[in-house]
Amino acid sequence: MDQFIRHVVILGGGSAGWLTAAVLAAEHDTASGSGLRITLIESPEVSTIGVGEGTWPTMRDTLRRIGVSETDFIRQCDAAFKQGSKFVNWREDLQGDYYHHPFVLPPGFLDTHLAAGWLAHSDVPFSMLTCFQSHLCEAGKSPKQFATPEWAAVANYSYHLDAAKLGAFLRTHCVEKLGVRHVSDHMIGINTHDNGDIASLQTRENGAIEGDLFVDCSGMRALLIGQHYGVEIESQKDVLFNDRAIAVQVPYVDPSVEIACQTISTAQEAGWIWDIGLQSRRGIGHVYSSTHTSDDDAEAALRRYIVETGGREDDIHTLPRITIKPGFRRGGWHRNCVAIGLASGFMEPLEASSLVMVELAAGMLADQMPSTRAAVDIVAKRYNDTFSYRWDRIVDFLKLHYVLSKRDGSAYWRDNRRPETIPERLRERMELWRHQPPSRYDLNRVEEVFPSASYQFILYGMGFKPELRPATRRMDDVARAEGYFRESAEMARRMLAALPGHREMLDHVNTRGMPRI
Repeated sequence: MDQFIRHVVILGGGSAGWLTAAVLAAEHDTASGSGLRITLIESPEVSTIGVGEGTWPTMRDTLRRIGVSETDFIRQCDAAFKQGSKFVNWREDLQGDYYHHPFVLPPGFLDTHLAAGWLAHSDVPFSMLTCFQSHLCEAGKSPKQFATPEWAAVANYSYHLDAAKLGAFLRTHCVEKLGVRHVSDHMIGINTHDNGDIASLQTRENGAIEGDLFVDCSGMRALLIGQHYGVEIESQKDVLFNDRAIAVQVPYVDPSVEIACQTISTAQEAGWIWDIGLQSRRGIGHVYSSTHTSDDDAEAALRRYIVETGGREDDIHTLPRITIKPGFRRGGWHRNCVAIGLASGFMEPLEASSLVMVELAAGMLADQMPSTRAAVDIVAKRYNDTFSYRWDRIVDFLKLHYVLSKRDGSAYWRDNRRPETIPERLRERMELWRHQPPSRYDLNRVEEVFPSASYQFILYGMGFKPELRPATRRMDDVARAEGYFRESAEMARRMLAALPGHREMLDHVNTRGMPRI
């Protein structure tokens, strides 16, 4: 139990493995030779899909933390800027139905209850009234100017990126700059100590690779945490129905067309379609419930969407199908093994929670890295408590997108509104939100995956109408809210005139780069 933690072995590459390796190596001085040793084992026989993936603004801090250039990242990962999400036909299956979930905090958010003022304008989407960033997204504007330095923003942003290219980009940085040892080999066995801890991973070509702490980034196979230790997935299928996805890469027919600077999520009869704009192509996929539709019907819906949004039928080739088991492991850290990424759990890709959970896990592991085996169990308890909470919040937040829909044309949407499919903790909060907006008291952790502003954008974007209190309250001052609405409109006017188009900005980054501070 007094054994020191000197060597961390990561099983699996991809976005999760290499992002974890980078964060650990940067924090623990691996490149110096006197810091923590990091070895990553990556099987050459396992490939990633790399369709396209969305991130949260935290990714900017993570990439800056590991010491990469934002210009290099954008160039090498086919990355584009993301300023939020747009939800089409989620409330009703009607032409013109949409709302936004932007990344910018609305003016006055902390000073007044904006929803009280919005009630007088409820024919206008909440985000369009309260937040200038929704107007930038609709106009296809960049969140930066040409002179804005790396990592800085005029409007808060994250990225759309090619997940396979991100893994390769991080691998190069980890090996060449951060001192991570890369072993390209296939694991064929697990060797354990008498107490049940993992002692080493047996590889085909490099023999046994010993370590003190092991990180399972082997994806949905979960070779260490699941297959070896038998830590079960806690299924969320009774809450979140989607268990299949079809994904495809779609080239731009017109290379000059504007690139969407938000993830577009369009509701379907038994699921929804994501549309992620990268520099060279779009990553599009249909996530759906196999209980409510067939694979063939889901594929037909995806093909129709691609053609209707400017894609060519001839460009749609093989459509790989992905099986999703919505759920997570509450014991994601077991003995001297911690699961990060898909090995720890996965929900449907709504709201880009997958990569942000990798960031949070890698960050907490780096910050709380135990020095001895005795400390491992103490940190593991804290880690498991933190991530159980985060997974529960993700389930609640994703379910909120469904429970307020007025779509009634299919059993899928009606079933999503059944009370027994809604977590009790979400039902309780929605009762509170009848008379008060989501706030920090509902979400009181330091690092919430989705802050209270996000809940407000979804709640009111879906048309939820708060009820007036019987007694007046200062925070419900409509006149103050109106002042903030005017401020947001003026900010939108100025920024629309000053910011370049999204593709124009990306072309500038590729040809000239961004200033470095």
